[in-house]
Amino acid sequence: MFTRGCFYKSRQAYQSLRMGNFSSSAPGLSSSACGQFVQDIVSSNCVVIFSKTTCPYCKMAKGVFNEIGATYKVVELDEHNDGRRLQETLAELTGARTVPRVFINGQCIGGGSDTKQLHQQGKLLPLIEQCRPCCLNMTPEGSGNSQNQPHQ
Repeated sequence: MFTRGCFYKSRQAYQSLRMGNFSSSAPGLSSSACGQFVQDIVSSNCVVIFSKTTCPYCKMAKGVFNEIGATYKVVELDEHNDGRRLQETLAELTGARTVPRVFINGQCIGGGSDTKQLHQQGKLLPLIEQCRPCCLNMTPEGSGNSQNQPHQ
């Protein structure tokens, strides 16, 4: 179900991450850099799916966007060097550790079942239509798997 407070939670957690309240000594992106990465991806793309390649709920969410012809950005956490940290960051930002974590217009709408439910209720497309015009692609292929570059 779409949660109005999700964006607020993410902004609050992002501010906390930016202030350095979380740290790690392991190599790779720091927690604050993971927060910045997530924020940058979410703010520069209308639809973002943080996913894992083998997850059936992730496939379901991507299938919904493919079905309606919406362009989306995918970050496959199991193929990303800092996927574990990114998933931890997403848990802090959204209140849920599970994948997929789907964002539309900067707000977390939930996971695969939530995405499918919004589509079945006729509420998903209006959310996407509030985004930039480039985000509604009229071809059924959706988007690729680019992890570091915003989808144009």
